[in-house]
Amino acid sequence: MKIVFATNNSHKLSEIRQILGNQYEVLSLSDIGCHADIPETADTFEGNALQKAQYVFDHYHLSCFADDTGLEVDALNGAPGVFSARYAGGEGHDSEANMRKLLAELAENNNRKARFRTVIALLLIDGEKTVTKLFEGIVNGSIIREKRGTEGFGYDPIFQPDGYDQTFAELGMEIKNKISHRARAVEALRAFLHQQEEP
Repeated sequence: MKIVFATNNSHKLSEIRQILGNQYEVLSLSDIGCHADIPETADTFEGNALQKAQYVFDHYHLSCFADDTGLEVDALNGAPGVFSARYAGGEGHDSEANMRKLLAELAENNNRKARFRTVIALLLIDGEKTVTKLFEGIVNGSIIREKRGTEGFGYDPIFQPDGYDQTFAELGMEIKNKISHRARAVEALRAFLHQQEEP
């Protein structure tokens, strides 16, 4: 089954392909010739994910899914949230600047509780109709005081999931792909797709 994942983020793409396995041919935006800067103007993860999936669906008429993911920090009232990728401002996704800003904002605050949340929006062509579904994955953890580890991307070096004494960046992709927020949302997506294929 061919399905488009509305991203050109190579990290996300390989993570998703690993989790979904070879039952599905997961295409990126560039694989289908989409080079548009798809807007993400909603104020929720659900809204942004739906916006991206809908754009691909409307322009390319292919089954597709999109995700929006962010880090929600208790002491910062859920920030950076939907602004996680652009938290430090400026153009593009500057992970180093984002982590520096987050650590500075938390400073000596002892409430380091945080969670990563992923929402996936799926638009699936099913014969004559289109099925729209949302899937969510959450992993709770805490923000450590300085970066550790070199694997992963984004906030991985400063996020330590509950039940582990290493950050996502130290755990490595194999473990992260089993326990992460994205893994949980994709697992729900995979289960749903599998169910759709059953006679």
